[in-house]
Formats: sequence, C-alpha cells, structure tokens
Amino acid sequence: MILQATLPQTRPHRPLVVLTALSVALAVLCGLWALSDGRVVEGVPVWGKPAKFALSFVVMFGTLALVEQRLSKAWRDGLLLRSTVAVLGAAMMVEMGYMIFQAAQGQASHFNFSSPFTIIMYQVMGVGALSLIAGIAVFGLAALRDRAARMGPALRLGVGSGFILSFVLTLITAGTMSSIGRHVGMVSPADPVLPLMGWSGRVGDLRPAHFLALHAMQALPLVGLWLDRRGLSARLIWPAAAVYAALTAALFAQALMGLPLIRL
Repeated sequence: MILQATLPQTRPHRPLVVLTALSVALAVLCGLWALSDGRVVEGVPVWGKPAKFALSFVVMFGTLALVEQRLSKAWRDGLLLRSTVAVLGAAMMVEMGYMIFQAAQGQASHFNFSSPFTIIMYQVMGVGALSLIAGIAVFGLAALRDRAARMGPALRLGVGSGFILSFVLTLITAGTMSSIGRHVGMVSPADPVLPLMGWSGRVGDLRPAHFLALHAMQALPLVGLWLDRRGLSARLIWPAAAVYAALTAALFAQALMGLPLIRL
C-alpha cells in the first residue's frame, strides 16, 4: 500500500502535461520580458503579475497531473475529468492571455475598472478563476470516490480534503478581494513590501491568506504521503486540515483588521 502511494504506475494524461509545460514556457517568457521592460504599474513591475500567475499554473497543473496518473483508467478516461481538464485549460489561456495583453499595454489586469473593456474582462477572469478552483474540487472528489486509485489511505484523504479545502478557502479569500475591489488596504508606491512576494509590510493584505488557500491542494496531500510512509492513521489528516484552515483564517482576519503579515 505504501509503495502504491509513492510510486507512480502510469504516465499523466497528455493534456495536463501540455498545460504544465505551457505554463513553464509562459513563466520563462514573462521573466525574459521583465528583463527588457522596466515599466511598473502601481509600484509593481508590469510583468510581475503574469509571471507569478504562470508559476502558480505550473504548480497547479503539475499537481493535478501527479494525482491523475494515480487514478484508475475508468476515472482518467471518463467524461467528467476530461471535460474538467478542458475547462481548466481554457480558463488558464484566457487569464494568461489577458494578463499578458494588459502587461504589454502597461496596464493593470486586476482591479482595473478604467473602461468598459477592462470591467468586462475582470468579470470574465472572475468566471475563469471560479472554474479553476471548481476543477480542483472535482479532482479531489474523484480521488475520494475512485476506490481503485493507486493511493494509500492517507494520501487519498489528503488529496480529497486538500483539494476541496483549497476550493472553499480560495472561494472565501478571492471572493472577498473581488467584492472589495482590491487585495490590500490603501497604500502608496513608496510603502515597503515583502521581498519576492510583494505583500504589503505597512497595511493589511489578503494575499497571504489567499496564498495558503490555494496551496492547501499541495500541503495536505504531502501530509498524507508522509503518514502513509510512516504507517500512521489516515485520520490524522483531519487535525492537519483543521490547523491549516485555522491558520488561513487567522491570516485572513489579520488582513481585514488592517495588519500586515510582517510589519516593515
């Protein structure tokens, strides 16, 4: 059982591999463009957002590919997962295409309400984001229902709970950012930010909680894999999930109170 949880038995389906590779290529391209384009938007390098999103897609699609290869052939070849992957791919291409287009124009892609076009595209991206996290939840449910999946009991529960928790927490954090029209309190370009991540060091910022919400889909499966290797009970996933959700909620509440993750 432990060997089944640690050793892949089949290759991932090509669509998820292609989407992962495409995301890698976009991340590299955005990084190269950033080297020759020093423009900034609201104090942030213009190519920073598309590069970060491309990297996020690398992690997301790579994780889904690893999970899919452990599912039974009936589930991998089923209409549900094939349709889900198609929706995920379409959503990614629309989101990345618009962010790259806006970066080339030297304009923000998110929270940009300067014209009817940007307002419509912001709504389109909202639909795309909802499709992406819903697709993650579908894969989590598939892992829980596929009794022939090549996963140990803790890994299966970690994938299922982690993917569904990622959906719920991201829906809350991203939904809040969308409803208030920004991810951070009122700031000026001169305010300090955390290196690499760009999170505010002066006021409340919802992005740390959003970051944890997104990556529950990696954190809990890794806990499950560790539990299987140690021969420990799969039920230990539940307290791990509770702690993870509580930490995300704490960062979420901290941001809403106007407090930065780390004051600089």
